[in-house]
Amino acid sequence: MAKASTKPAYGCTECGWTTVRWVGRCGECQTWGSVVEQGAPRVTEVRQAPPSVKAVPIASVSAELTRRQLTGVGELDRVLGGGLVPGAVILLAGEPGVGKSTLLLEVAARWASAGRRTLYVTGEESPAQVRLRAGRTKALADELYLAAEVDLGTILGHIADVAPSLLVLDSIQTVTTAEADGAAGGVTQVRETTAALVRVAKREGMAVIIVGHVTKEGTIAGPRTMEHLVDVVLGFEGDRHSGFRMVRATKNRFGPADEVGCFEMAEEGIVEVPDPSGLFTSHHEQVVPGTCLTVTMEGRRPLLAEIQSLVTGAAVANNPRRVTHGVEGGRVAMLTAVLQRRARINLADRDIYTSTVGGAKIFDPAVDLACALAIASAARDRPVAGPAGMSRLVAIGEVGLAGELRRVPGLDRRIAEAARLGFDTAIVPTEPGKQPKRRAVKGLRVIECATLPQAIHEGLTPGER
Repeated sequence: MAKASTKPAYGCTECGWTTVRWVGRCGECQTWGSVVEQGAPRVTEVRQAPPSVKAVPIASVSAELTRRQLTGVGELDRVLGGGLVPGAVILLAGEPGVGKSTLLLEVAARWASAGRRTLYVTGEESPAQVRLRAGRTKALADELYLAAEVDLGTILGHIADVAPSLLVLDSIQTVTTAEADGAAGGVTQVRETTAALVRVAKREGMAVIIVGHVTKEGTIAGPRTMEHLVDVVLGFEGDRHSGFRMVRATKNRFGPADEVGCFEMAEEGIVEVPDPSGLFTSHHEQVVPGTCLTVTMEGRRPLLAEIQSLVTGAAVANNPRRVTHGVEGGRVAMLTAVLQRRARINLADRDIYTSTVGGAKIFDPAVDLACALAIASAARDRPVAGPAGMSRLVAIGEVGLAGELRRVPGLDRRIAEAARLGFDTAIVPTEPGKQPKRRAVKGLRVIECATLPQAIHEGLTPGER
């Protein structure tokens, strides 16, 4: 029989990791200062109990109870994998003011418009404030019920009275329960309230969407166990100076965990953007040097993006500037060195400014080739338009330090997206072990190049290169 330990136990408030002695850093999640004393553990013998429901063969379990239902917001359904699964618990986190409440109010209204009862619980606003926003965004429906509560017991009472098929809670950091210690938003309170909502959702077959806050570092606030408890974790991203928003799945038990949905904040509320490619490109009456288009991948979704570059004489001798916006500064510095050493383009005494269009933030290595072509185009004052002077050209590929071009994942999908958008030419890396060639894919002329100098020769307009 196990014996109770007389030593105090310590546990991590972030992930629940325990240890018999205090340490400054959690051994599981590596968080500093999160290990606190929890008291001596009580070890007792667990007695056998008869199961309330007998185990059954897995093939005999009905799959009809988990059939997906569309929310009415196509981009959100795309991220969820085809709709909401009954009994699923979804955590949506994002920075303040990004539009979490606006999005979920729209989801609740469209869900209720289909005749499905919905309960929207707000702990941060009054019912009148929510009604004002609903009137502005036209998010009103007869089956949409509204409650302003912060007590978990009262919220469970509302669930029993309304019997909704969808519960939206805004937000989990405002809810408290008398069964747990600590203030609202604390680790214990958030863990207990989340666990209670998960139990109710599974028992009643009710889908639950929970709004969560984020820390200054951009991670989800609260204990790490909260992310393990829920079925789906979504991140709502966006620049406050831009209306473009993205919903990104980081965990999904019922679908892909690398999908994104695109939205735009407008005066009438949140608007879906099924084809966001035009948001990250500019329109020029004529071909302009220093610009190059590429196709990036957000999860499994190809998106068109434009890289712009400006190369001028250095304002301060022997101290040229390298300014970037939307792309990684380290990668631009590396590409500048490769251009100077491998392509013989003198950039040592020149200022280089590189930016994306539309506030896009690109971390995809496939943007290397487009960035290098944009810098070379600006340095030589020759537009990126292909050998025949065509203006509809995209460049896709990663650039190595030796000046070689490397293939990137999803290249066929990127090429297909460029063809769908009406481009004439695509410059891509050649396949390993094969000779560069030219071919056509769905009316798109594909030029394979092995090195960066070859891509510059093919990509810039005829003339001085």
